[in-house]
Amino acid sequence: TFDSDNIGFIDFKEFLLAIDVTSAGSPEEKLNWAFRMYDLDGNGVIEPQEMSKIVNSIYKMMGPNQAVMDKYETPQERADSIFRRMDINSDGRVEMKEFVRCCLDDQQLIGLLTPLS
Repeated sequence: TFDSDNIGFIDFKEFLLAIDVTSAGSPEEKLNWAFRMYDLDGNGVIEPQEMSKIVNSIYKMMGPNQAVMDKYETPQERADSIFRRMDINSDGRVEMKEFVRCCLDDQQLIGLLTPLS
């Protein structure tokens, strides 16, 4: 997401932009940034397999807290649940407007998906 020129690494300018985007801006701007980060293949939508990768990464990042979450559901079950909630029009993919709307309506979800907020 931050490698805007797609050369395989983040240069200093891109790094500064990333810091600015994640520390400033409206909730909508942060969610637009988060969406682009989670749209792993850059096709403009989040697909079920991308949601699974996102949630698995969040579980790994949480470390010991993951055990508490695992009591209730697996990362895949959590990914499926989030995806169903976000796929407002039930077309099998989550567009940016669905992602932003769902996150703005669900503070717990925005906290899970945008840990830098």
